[in-house]
Amino acid sequence: MKKHTIDILHFEDNPADVLLVRETLSEVRSIACRLRDVGRLSAGLRELAAGAPDIILLDLELPDSRGLASLAAVKKEAGTVPIIIMSGLADEDLAVRAVQEGAQDYLIKGRLDADLLIRAIRYGIERQKLLVKLRAAMDQINTLRGLLPICACCKDIRDDRGYWHQIDDYVRNHSAAEFSHGICPDCVDKLYPELAAGKKVKKRSDEKGGKK
Repeated sequence: MKKHTIDILHFEDNPADVLLVRETLSEVRSIACRLRDVGRLSAGLRELAAGAPDIILLDLELPDSRGLASLAAVKKEAGTVPIIIMSGLADEDLAVRAVQEGAQDYLIKGRLDADLLIRAIRYGIERQKLLVKLRAAMDQINTLRGLLPICACCKDIRDDRGYWHQIDDYVRNHSAAEFSHGICPDCVDKLYPELAAGKKVKKRSDEKGGKK
């Protein structure tokens, strides 16, 4: 079975660090990796516009961009592509802020080894997939929290394309809810008065028989 090749876009202007990542990934035997190196933010953004990679390795200090501004610019263009920060700084505060602003991980260049890097890449890709699914599920839930046009007579709901749906079909398609159908007492009284009358007589009879 052919292995999937992970397409990696690497933002790094230091040739020694480019070589370090290439040599580290060359030690990985379990997964094939294709590494594309760019030395400037502008060049990387052009690469992203041409086609999204599976994951991005990003040095925050580039010739044309510095700090978390680099992350913001890449994230804006990358969309849902996971981003791992590759830094020479062991800065705990910066690492936390980078993750808070959308990075999947923060790795220190001087502490890299093949297992650590490939694990971060694989986990970053899988975590991002889960986040995308979670956001899609939340979007479906939020649809039911908005203003829904509903017919005052038949109670059908109109979707955003102008089509009308039965309320149970609409809710089922926009959430994880399922329905079991029954009939409420008020509707029994209106639609089946003879059945409702029989139940009431039986109830009164039971109550009367139960008294001492």
